[in-house]
This record gives sequence, structure tokens and C-alpha cells, in this order.
Amino acid sequence: MALDDDIALLARQPLLGLMERDALRLVAFAAESRILRAGDVLFRVGEPSDGAVLVISGAVALDSREDGQPAQEIVGPGALIGEMALFTAVARPVTAIAREPTQVMRLSRSVMRRVLAESPASAEAVAAAISDRLRGFVEQLSAVQEALIAIDRR
Repeated sequence: MALDDDIALLARQPLLGLMERDALRLVAFAAESRILRAGDVLFRVGEPSDGAVLVISGAVALDSREDGQPAQEIVGPGALIGEMALFTAVARPVTAIAREPTQVMRLSRSVMRRVLAESPASAEAVAAAISDRLRGFVEQLSAVQEALIAIDRR
């Protein structure tokens, strides 16, 4: 895939699309493309994260359980798995397994940190978007808390 195509794929992601084109170019240039066979494991639940994975083609099953049940979620082209792992170290919350021949682009946290350090405007845009997401999450939690308090009062 050409570098410009990779940049276009990254730019379609809500957070990454906020970054300047030159910053995205660096991320795309450093990304590792991989072809997976059906059944190949990208990572397992609980493993430490080192970045995110963008599905280019194919399908990936995501499941937090290890009980043989059908996958909780199947994602396809355009899905960014582990977005927050681009910015902070977290344990993988799911196991990711290719369901069919699948092409992915691995994006490393260390590259993302270097790119954002060199691109303050991109870093500010990403930080603002994450901040907005967190505020929305806190508002949702507050609404749930109020609903639970109302239930307890009954």
C-alpha cells in the first residue's frame, strides 16, 4: 500500500484525523503492515499494550472471555483496535484473533509519542479531543449515579 493511502486510512480515524498531515505521514511511515491468517492471534486479554492496530482488510474477533463462546464483537476494515494504547500503557482488555485472512497496520505508542512531541498542534488537538471524551464519560457516569440513587430512594 502506498504511503498516501496509509495516511488517508489514518486520517479517517476520529482522533488521528485531528493530527496535521505531516504528523500523520510520520506515523504512517513508521507503521508496520502485517498479513494475518485466519486464527492468528494479534494479542491476548491482559497482555501489556504497546500501541494500536488498524484493520485494513478482513475481520478480527474481539473477546474479553476465554471460554470458547462466540466472540463478543467482530470488527472489520477501518476499525482501530486499542486506540488508547497509543497514548498510555494499559493491559489489553480483549483477545484479538483474525477470523479470516486479514491485513492490519500496527501503530506503536513510542512513535506516536515522538510524533506528538514534534507536532504541538497535533498534540493539542488530540489532547482536547480526549479531554472532551472524558468529560462526556463523566457526565454519563453522573447520570447513572443519579439513576441509581433514585432507585435506592424507592
